[in-house]
Amino acid sequence: YTEEMTAMFAGWMISSTNHFTTGTKEPFENLVVVTVATKETDGFRRFLRSAKHFNYTVLGRGEKWRGGNYMSAPGGGQKVRLLKTALEEIKNEDEVILFIDSYDVVFASGPKELLKKFQQSRHKVVFSSETLIWPDRHLEDKHPHVREGNRFLGSGGFIGYVPKVREMVSGWTGEDGDSDQLFFTKIYIDPEKREQSNITCLHTVALFRCNNIQGHTFVFQLQMNYLGNYIPNTWTFETGCTVCHEDLRPLTTLKSEYPLVVIGIFIQQPTPFVTVFFERLLKLQYPKNRLKLFIYNQEVHHERQVSAFLQDHGSLYQDVKLIGPEEEMDGPASRNLGFDMCRKDKDCDYFFSVDIEVVLKNENTLKILVEQNLPVVAPMITRPGRLWSNFWGALSADGYYARSEDYVDIVQGHREGVWNVPYVSNVYLVKASLLRSELTEYELFNSNILDPDMAYCHNIRSKEIFMYVTNMHSFGRILSTENYQTNHLHNDLWQIFENPLDWEERYIHENYTHIMKDKLIETPCPDVYWFPVFSEVACNHLVEEMENYGKWSGGGNMDKRIQGGYENVPTIDIHMNQVNYDKEWRKFLLEYIAPITEKMFPGYYTTCSTPLNFVVRYKPDEQPLLVPHHDASTFTINIALNSKGVDYQGGGCRFLRYNCSVKAPRKGWALMHPGRLTHYHEGLPTTAGVRYIAVSFVDP
Repeated sequence: YTEEMTAMFAGWMISSTNHFTTGTKEPFENLVVVTVATKETDGFRRFLRSAKHFNYTVLGRGEKWRGGNYMSAPGGGQKVRLLKTALEEIKNEDEVILFIDSYDVVFASGPKELLKKFQQSRHKVVFSSETLIWPDRHLEDKHPHVREGNRFLGSGGFIGYVPKVREMVSGWTGEDGDSDQLFFTKIYIDPEKREQSNITCLHTVALFRCNNIQGHTFVFQLQMNYLGNYIPNTWTFETGCTVCHEDLRPLTTLKSEYPLVVIGIFIQQPTPFVTVFFERLLKLQYPKNRLKLFIYNQEVHHERQVSAFLQDHGSLYQDVKLIGPEEEMDGPASRNLGFDMCRKDKDCDYFFSVDIEVVLKNENTLKILVEQNLPVVAPMITRPGRLWSNFWGALSADGYYARSEDYVDIVQGHREGVWNVPYVSNVYLVKASLLRSELTEYELFNSNILDPDMAYCHNIRSKEIFMYVTNMHSFGRILSTENYQTNHLHNDLWQIFENPLDWEERYIHENYTHIMKDKLIETPCPDVYWFPVFSEVACNHLVEEMENYGKWSGGGNMDKRIQGGYENVPTIDIHMNQVNYDKEWRKFLLEYIAPITEKMFPGYYTTCSTPLNFVVRYKPDEQPLLVPHHDASTFTINIALNSKGVDYQGGGCRFLRYNCSVKAPRKGWALMHPGRLTHYHEGLPTTAGVRYIAVSFVDP
């Protein structure tokens, strides 16, 4: 770490404090653990948590770190000086000292087990080992050869009897910035000193696990973070997560205002349901006067939705900054700018980054993340029906995706907790204090070889900052942007295949799922069933889409659009296939109409073979009515797309055989009735306005 860092914790001494009533001192109570830490990182807190679990008591004093930046160059001499000082305070010559790094160390057992393994080594001082030599490669040949395991000494952890360790470090005369690893290596490769202090390296069996700070054990560091999610008893199948509520910061206990959050919204590609995204943003349960918006929109296609949202609701927020397509800013630059906006704002407490394809169903998402009180935390979101999520459980050696053993269980909710992970994307919360301290570099998202999100996470990991994902709550999902076309007026209508859940929430009537349970199906005439199916938005979009297309038929008998070219009972209409909506409409019929049909007509099953699907327009001065007729179908679906008394007057449907009429069709409700033989019917006159209906002739 650089000298400029403020040291929160410099030297720590830890002693075992197991209590017994026998009055005698157990042998494993002679263990003293010494570590050095310059600041209270997540790794250090994890270390302390494991120490507490195994009844280690932490004692310490603060001192500024002067041991150099040994992440990239030799350093760490201050650790040896602090160790010498700690040894002066130990008067019991029978005690054993364990000296370890703490940021990447977790205690997995108590002192009794640790001392047992140490004594089995039959040496007075035992060092950890590494696969590569550091920092002087010229000393490689002087290391003793081993049959298996790691050959070279590692200074990240060693254990030994106090007299021998004191003797070993007594020769230290270096500066704080000199290499502790080189100092211990020279003792180890000197046969006389090695024999005098009875030193060995633990080549194959690990007493303690610590990361090689030179960066050669990247994969091991990730494994340590992974294991830290479970060891010791952090998460078990019996208890679940035991530490997930330890550092919570409940907002309800705040005496002051909520923390100020800058929400960064990033639109980088054509994306469905953008209007819905902003509707959900409005519903976030967080005071809007404590929110600032940073909106980056790269897509001209979405300017209309962004502009409408800001015009209607922008004034609710404390501040809004918009970067539009005309500024020609690329994605990494926009994210860097968003971070910097928060970094330079003295009032900013958090930056909440949200990509436009994120569907936040949980209105308390922001509150939950803030209360987690973590440096970087993401709500877990997934893509429905797939194992895709916004986090990676592991990385390959070259920094790309790898699947962790627990990934599937976390994604599927079989393991719930707050998980230390190496990569998050799409939606996450970052503490502003982190941006002003550890993450001061402006271009966090820039890389010549990595995608912006991967570059960002790489920079986070390189600072030894932990990233977390929580699946303690259900937060939402992420949209598929594949095959999203922008050549229609309401392109979201075409998303029934790619994003069926979002399509349903947008376009299916809110009471559709209650049809059977709450008996919402009405029977206004014999064998005529009436039920809610479309939302008001669906009706509006379908009408607007047809009017935008504009090529209404002339209402004559000759019609080249149909087989045979002759229509016996013509209407003024537009066929679904004219706007390339036929397969989507058939999918709608299969998913939402066929189940009702099979309930109402027992024993009848349909694959929704549909010779005709179309939208009809009735106007007093165009075609106000439809003469009595049979439909060329097994059954017919007739969906009202607008409202009587609001959009038009008159209208309705009369079934002549039963002298029964439905004169006030409800917007979004479907009439379903047999097409041939029994249900001879007519369209009643529309006397004012314009009436629209969607019609399907359905056969098996």
